[in-house]
Amino acid sequence: MTVKKLENSSDVNVVTEEVKILTNLLNESTEQLIGKELFTKIQNLIKISANKNYQELEDQIASLDNREMIVVARYFATLPLLINISEDVELASKVNVLNNTNQDYLGKLNDTIDIVAQKKNAKEILEKVSVVPVLTAHPTQVQRKTVLELTDKIHKLLCNYREVKNGIINREEWTEELRACIEILMQTDIIRGHKLKVSNEITNALTYYPKSLIPAITKFTARYKELAKKHGLDIPDATPITMGMWIGGDRDGNPYVTADTLKLSATLQGQVIFEYYIKQINQLYRSISLSTSYMKPSTEVMHLSELSNDDSPFRTNEPYRRAFYYIESRLVRSEQKLLNITNQHSFFKERDVEHLDQIPAYENAQEFKADLEIIKRSLEENRDQAVVKSYFTEILEAIDVFGFHLATIDMRQDSSVNEACVAELLKSAEICDHYSDLSEKEKVSLLLNELNNDPRNLHANNKPKSELLQKELKIYKTARDLKDRLGEDVIKQHIISHTESVSDMLGQAIMLKEYDLLDNQSARVQVVPLFETVEDLNNARDIIKEYLNLDIVKKWLVSQHNYQEVMLGYSDSNKDGGYLASCWNLYKAQKDLTAIGEELGIKITYMHGRGGTVGRGGPSYEAITAQPFNSINDRIRMTEQGEIIQNKYDNKDAAYYNLEMLVSATVDRIASKQIVSEEYIADFRSSMDEIVTESNEIYKKLVFENPNFLDYFLQATPIKEISNLNIGSRPASRKKLSDFSSLRAIPWVFSWSQSRVMFPGWYGVGSAFKHFIDADKNNLQELRHMYQGWPFFHALLSNVDMVLSKSNIEIAKQYAELCQDEKTKSVFDIIYQEWKLTKQIILQIEGHDDLLSDAPNLKNSLAARMPYFNILNYIQLEMIKRDREDEIQGVFQSIIPITINGVASGLRNSG
Repeated sequence: MTVKKLENSSDVNVVTEEVKILTNLLNESTEQLIGKELFTKIQNLIKISANKNYQELEDQIASLDNREMIVVARYFATLPLLINISEDVELASKVNVLNNTNQDYLGKLNDTIDIVAQKKNAKEILEKVSVVPVLTAHPTQVQRKTVLELTDKIHKLLCNYREVKNGIINREEWTEELRACIEILMQTDIIRGHKLKVSNEITNALTYYPKSLIPAITKFTARYKELAKKHGLDIPDATPITMGMWIGGDRDGNPYVTADTLKLSATLQGQVIFEYYIKQINQLYRSISLSTSYMKPSTEVMHLSELSNDDSPFRTNEPYRRAFYYIESRLVRSEQKLLNITNQHSFFKERDVEHLDQIPAYENAQEFKADLEIIKRSLEENRDQAVVKSYFTEILEAIDVFGFHLATIDMRQDSSVNEACVAELLKSAEICDHYSDLSEKEKVSLLLNELNNDPRNLHANNKPKSELLQKELKIYKTARDLKDRLGEDVIKQHIISHTESVSDMLGQAIMLKEYDLLDNQSARVQVVPLFETVEDLNNARDIIKEYLNLDIVKKWLVSQHNYQEVMLGYSDSNKDGGYLASCWNLYKAQKDLTAIGEELGIKITYMHGRGGTVGRGGPSYEAITAQPFNSINDRIRMTEQGEIIQNKYDNKDAAYYNLEMLVSATVDRIASKQIVSEEYIADFRSSMDEIVTESNEIYKKLVFENPNFLDYFLQATPIKEISNLNIGSRPASRKKLSDFSSLRAIPWVFSWSQSRVMFPGWYGVGSAFKHFIDADKNNLQELRHMYQGWPFFHALLSNVDMVLSKSNIEIAKQYAELCQDEKTKSVFDIIYQEWKLTKQIILQIEGHDDLLSDAPNLKNSLAARMPYFNILNYIQLEMIKRDREDEIQGVFQSIIPITINGVASGLRNSG
């Protein structure tokens, strides 16, 4: 029996019922706010859109004045948002119901553990597996924090709907509370009035920890160990999920990321986890009121209680409470010492706050855990197992996962910046005056000599330094200070964007050496290359092989347990070579790099720079299970950004499910045997090489060789409007917007999503497959075999299927009408022909009549929301026309951003 994906188990009737309630309340609130005449126009637009009468829809929207348009845009941007909330509530409900009633779904942890437990090395697999979602600030999350808080409240109210139906909650009061939220939502600015700062991005990302990530990860980790134990596998030290963070440390192309933001990110992260620990200890203090009149605590507990300053007469017979008071006082002192913050949520007395410096701080999180373990053991000795399980499981797991740092912050910089800094350092130290002019061989030789034989910090002289070098050195100094204070896990990697040579990696090592983050024996921070373009991916093999064979690198890797991370860029390789070329070259690079590592006794692990869209890597579960066999060596990291963070981690149930999918897919790929033979797959690979070569040529012919393509992109998508949005601290392009090569890959994908072309997720696919099919009468059957028997190829086509279902070629045609001349507009005809062919060929290979045949719930979801956000596209189109004719001023300039927000909400994975 095929196990369903949980999303395909959702109850459509429940979602429909809840959406109807939300829509009715939105309608009532809107009509009350704007009057019957304009509300009637809104209802008329819905009917026209549902009937797909696009010409009439365009005419009706064009007849609205700006004052009417802002209200209509608000209405249609709110509707998809409300539908999303209802679907999320149903998903969260299903997670709990299917787990609590022991029903199966694809990726369920129980089933994953059952399968891996049959393997001889099951304990090793489960002990070592490490999945790390890394939160990033890429600019696709267009909603304000205020709006997210409102949607959280609506989510919580909808979660109570079943109790409303059962009469446990008063329906009228519940309805009015929901109505109030919707009324506020309709009158709240959806879009930020000012550009986000890096500090805003940090605090926004950290809001997900207390409400969802910490409870979900601790629950998941405890469950993971419990299920393993049922199979006789004791893995007390396993941490299958830990978290990563780019915000504050990723300075590639973002001039606003500095040493101060790095310090702020680490400090705020520490504050979040200390706040969590202190709240947990507060709860333990209030709850565990056991008296010595009825039990005998251990000698160690009595010692802790004697150290406590809790001298309340009511605590005389309550040693556990006194012990918790002492533990909390040490926590507060630790936070003050490590972060220079005095916690305001602790329960201990003011006199103790005044004398905090007399209380010993914890040197690390494991010391804190040791004190809790003393209390836990005492309770177990007194047979209070239920107390231990209920009150200690979560916090003890949290300490192992989050320590005092919460998440590991990655540092990242572009290789060109590193080279400029290294050249300046070498010149100022009178080692080499013209480093950048050296050949690659000369650079490597020079850098190796410095790393092996020169113990100096090259910056330690009185010569003047450029502003860039001063800024970079300050960041490395801060990283060193943070590691010394908060522990090794706070920063573990430095990623190099645009890695093109071994000297790029060694140049990074020189920068780390400046503040003793590595030396000629060991490395406290690992140098991680990021291979982004198709060319870089193809060169990665030689670069990694040469790098790993260096004696000094072998020493560094010994200090890092012989793991070497490589980061792979999905979005840039897609922009560079098209969907098929990107996916295939990423696949081959992983396979080849893994083999190089195996040959040298080094485990190559991968950091996947992916997003939610197909153009940026696509859905996570399918992507992980489609990785090459043997390419996941215990560890896998992946970026999570923008609206994907909200979709996956907005509440603890959704967070648990999505983390479960990541771990299950990873364990599945580590433990699974290759079903088909290597020879069988070899034939497939040969065919893919042929198909991808053709696809890449088709893609480049349009994107890089057609003289009208860049103008088409700039004129027929809202890229300029997106660049003006206040949705991220980082600029949309590295240079001027008209320079295609400097355009960032994420706004590139986001713009095509808004114009409903979804170009990066399919262009070049149809023609390449047709060329292959026409070459031999047996090739179509081979493609069908590949689809049915090769997970990589199945995921490849499923993603194209999904992205085509979200495209709308009629709407895309209207965006083409924005072009200023016929030559530019003619690009659409090329895109349209390829779109038609791709849809036809994909369905032919899959053997389906319609798109999304394997995802009925997604199909229903899109059908329910399409009429609404199709209208948003037409509003966006009309407002872009008015804006380009300077007809929009003042408050009405928010209309285009409102439509961008609404379309992004409707598509859900737009960037």
